[in-house]
Amino acid sequence: MAVTVSSCVYHEDLFCKIRDSFDITLCTASILNLCCISIDRYYAVCQPLTYRTRITAQVTAIMILVSWGISVFIGITITVAGFSQGSCEENCSSEVVVANSLGPVFSFYLPAIIMLCIYFKILLVAQKQVNSIQNTSSSKSEVSKMERKATKTLAIVMGVFLLCLTPCFICVVFQPLFVTPPQIPVIETLNWLALLNSMLNPLIYAFFYSWFRSAFRIIMSGKIFQSYSTSAQLF
Repeated sequence: MAVTVSSCVYHEDLFCKIRDSFDITLCTASILNLCCISIDRYYAVCQPLTYRTRITAQVTAIMILVSWGISVFIGITITVAGFSQGSCEENCSSEVVVANSLGPVFSFYLPAIIMLCIYFKILLVAQKQVNSIQNTSSSKSEVSKMERKATKTLAIVMGVFLLCLTPCFICVVFQPLFVTPPQIPVIETLNWLALLNSMLNPLIYAFFYSWFRSAFRIIMSGKIFQSYSTSAQLF
């Protein structure tokens, strides 16, 4: 936290490039991990009969490696291409335009669209399952409570995700086109708001999802492969 965005806006030395690379890599990895979690939940809720055969430990390991591999590639590529934290004084080079345009697409916009579509599908399936239970259950109030909880949980997960990250990535895409560059406090605020999402995610998922707490306990106890099936609990 001692070295904020302000120190690297106008002075791009090696340290700033390394910092920017880590910043982009870790933020992208966080987003792609959330995308992988949504895919996992899709199979768990929408295709429960084939969940254990499709989402295996090997598939999970591949998803993690791919997520971090893409994140490292994007972080290094954007930094080398010349990521612009402010507006271009004269004309932006093609590398800067590509870095500021395609970088956010693969780091945020595409994963966000995938997550929105998947969670919307999960919500529809969950409501269909609740309605099915409601037709065969006498406790309609309990069923209605389950439906409200599922809707509230997905709304909070996606709401916090979009609230924290959307302003920053909108600014990243359009700030090279600004006649007057954004004020440094604005850039800092949006940057820290985006990073805040990575801190809030474990708290949100741990609070609302029992399967996340189970998986976390398994990882901390060192028995992830022995008891992997425990994390397949539906929310």
